[in-house]
Amino acid sequence: MSEVACPVAITIRPTVSDDADGIARVFLESAEYHARLDPERYWIPAVETVGARYREGRQHRPGAGGESITVVAVLSGEIVGFIDARLEPSPDVMHREIVYCHVAEVAVSSGHQNRGIGGRLLRAAEDWGRRQGAEFASLDYHAANTRAAGFYQQRMGYCAASITAIKRL
Repeated sequence: MSEVACPVAITIRPTVSDDADGIARVFLESAEYHARLDPERYWIPAVETVGARYREGRQHRPGAGGESITVVAVLSGEIVGFIDARLEPSPDVMHREIVYCHVAEVAVSSGHQNRGIGGRLLRAAEDWGRRQGAEFASLDYHAANTRAAGFYQQRMGYCAASITAIKRL
């Protein structure tokens, strides 16, 4: 999985409400990709719905507690990627008391992939989490998403720590 150097003109910064429409466009590209991977579980929401979530700051899970952040990648005034991350405590009383920087969403527009933008976004979220006291970063991705698996494991140093199994009821 080769990746070219990220253009100098890319700016990585925390989001503002005016970024909502640009984030929504990138989000929908990701939703379309995931709906092709697993149409039983993924769908493509309305762009207005996604834009409103980001404009109103509702992109992070309600009641999750802890801090959260959304960071965007901007090229020539256009949002070309984003990442949502939040702090989460360890989910099981058996686990040590660990704070995770959980990456809930990350997407780069298809026309700008393989340029280092995803890596820069992920490192920005990890750096934020580290500054907030997180000891680990965590994320999940669809088992059929081999592109994501290669990126996270081979390029970014993530490894499998648990398996989520599902069954249709």
